[in-house]
Amino acid sequence: MAHYVSNSLDEQKKMLETLELNSIEELYQDIPKHLFVKKELNIDKGKDEHTVKKEMLSYANQNKVYPSIFRGNGAYKHLIPSSVDALATRAEFVTSYTPYQAELSQGTLQVLFEYQSTICELTGMDISNASVYDGATAAAEAIMMAQEKNKETILISSTIKKQNLEVIKTYCRGYDMEIVLVDQLDGRMSITDLKNKLSENVCGLYVEQINKYGLIEDVKSYHDVLDEKTHLIMGFHPLASMILPSGKEVGADIVVGEGQPLGVPLSYGGPYLGIMACTNQMMRRLPGRIVGLTTDRTGKDGYVLTLQAREQHIRRNKASSSICSNQ
Repeated sequence: MAHYVSNSLDEQKKMLETLELNSIEELYQDIPKHLFVKKELNIDKGKDEHTVKKEMLSYANQNKVYPSIFRGNGAYKHLIPSSVDALATRAEFVTSYTPYQAELSQGTLQVLFEYQSTICELTGMDISNASVYDGATAAAEAIMMAQEKNKETILISSTIKKQNLEVIKTYCRGYDMEIVLVDQLDGRMSITDLKNKLSENVCGLYVEQINKYGLIEDVKSYHDVLDEKTHLIMGFHPLASMILPSGKEVGADIVVGEGQPLGVPLSYGGPYLGIMACTNQMMRRLPGRIVGLTTDRTGKDGYVLTLQAREQHIRRNKASSSICSNQ
């Protein structure tokens, strides 16, 4: 399918007749009238490709490109070795969607298996998934995992990234969950305010390590004031996690993060890839896809989608998520 399919006036007329409409305006009658542009746009007539390209390049050459940028709010340039692109674009490793026919998708499944295994090593968690859109979505999906019956309040540190908070708000609105922000003190979450806001209705706490100010949160101390029925969700930075305490070491139940630092190009701000990992106790709530390793009848390694009984394509009426595209 082309990105843009033009149609002639005759084709437009036939479509309107099929829809039993008299005009294009009638087709768009549900759109509020004040949103329509009613004047002629002040734009030039169409130009040939060479002229347009030359003009756009002249504008681009006016940009000042800095070697280092520290204002990406979570998205930055990273060194990406040429071998990464060479491997990542091999046909046997690439698909737009997560495979269902395991016998035809061994390359893709193996890549996901190796990725998930590495994430488990980084986070210390028991299990990881694939196919979450970006870090903000992963954070929101983790909060949905933490929701319990009659416990529909989630505590969120006021030091998390703004874009993550906005996505979380969108999710919680649909799930009728209440968000309570925990105040900050000197750029980190206040443990005193955390204690004051804990209640029987709280199902979990979400805090990011490293936070939006670039500071390291004392996540272990936050865990220690939670009871065993209150889930701890930690947002992490995959590169910083190599020297900081892991999710397991600080007592997290779920660890989430943004995968852009692993070498994903900036791509105009994303989406990138969402990282999720959890303990065995939370495994059945984990959305997305989980790839497992098995052996075939000849004794060779084989990769398969596992724990599919919990998935929306098997028991849709019990699904807690519809995440299914694969980065």
